[in-house]
Amino acid sequence: MIWDSMLHGFRAYLRLERSLSAHSVEAYLSDVTKLQAFAGALIPPKLPSHIDARDIRGFLEALTDLGLSATSQARIISGLKAFFRYLVIEQVRADDPMEFIDSPRIGRPLPEVLSVEEMDAVLRAIDLSATSGSRNRAMLELLYSSGLRVSELTDVRISCLFPHEGYLRVTGKGNKERLVPVGREALKWIAWYREQVRNHQPVRAGQEDYLFLNLRGGKLSRMSVFNMIRDSVRAAGVTKQVSPHTFRHSFATHLVEAGADLRAVQEMLGHASITTTEIYTHLDRQRLRDELLTFHPRYARKG
Repeated sequence: MIWDSMLHGFRAYLRLERSLSAHSVEAYLSDVTKLQAFAGALIPPKLPSHIDARDIRGFLEALTDLGLSATSQARIISGLKAFFRYLVIEQVRADDPMEFIDSPRIGRPLPEVLSVEEMDAVLRAIDLSATSGSRNRAMLELLYSSGLRVSELTDVRISCLFPHEGYLRVTGKGNKERLVPVGREALKWIAWYREQVRNHQPVRAGQEDYLFLNLRGGKLSRMSVFNMIRDSVRAAGVTKQVSPHTFRHSFATHLVEAGADLRAVQEMLGHASITTTEIYTHLDRQRLRDELLTFHPRYARKG
């Protein structure tokens, strides 16, 4: 009963105070229930208020024995840190047993990025003679112009677009709003889509403010964006694994390569921490290293 009460309160904390999505809330609760099962098997069983750092380490060793990857363990540790932080806030405990528990080191893979030439090829490959052609071009131009997440793209509302000012108001993770600039090409294609298609198609009730609609007049799904990008990439002859997030990565990487301020890129992407944005400096350093190996007379690869 005590565990259930703590988990119920933790759920409310994550939703109301941390403003996490339903998916994230369930993931955190799943992580804590794993610890609950472990603590219940101890002799004697332990309640959240009595678990100490030694118990946590024993739990993590058990996860290792089960073959959980470092990535999975890091995610679970993140969930447990949030849970015990909540217990301290609620004065269920005076100390935090996670204080000196470190996450396993994880080699962070660098994201796939399209070159400027590849990006141009993908955009040009869109079939503008198709009914959805101008809409698709407008969407991809906006993804690349503003670094949106796919969910942010499908949620774009006409009332949040300010074409004369060149800005779009976006609601991102945790319902946090930010203003992002929109490039001239994206604005041009959005205007063309609205004038030639959007203003002439029937719209489902309640969907009137969404900018990008499917052929039935409803809000676009995330999967339809994935499928459209897959088809455009294939038509362009690009062999990389490309998703909507690739456009976001390319947006940020091309800005950093051109000398953009990292704080400005962080703000445009809606990253809570500059550490997340710093991955794009790693991408830039890799590009510089490749340039060195290709062109420096002492390092250039022999053909």
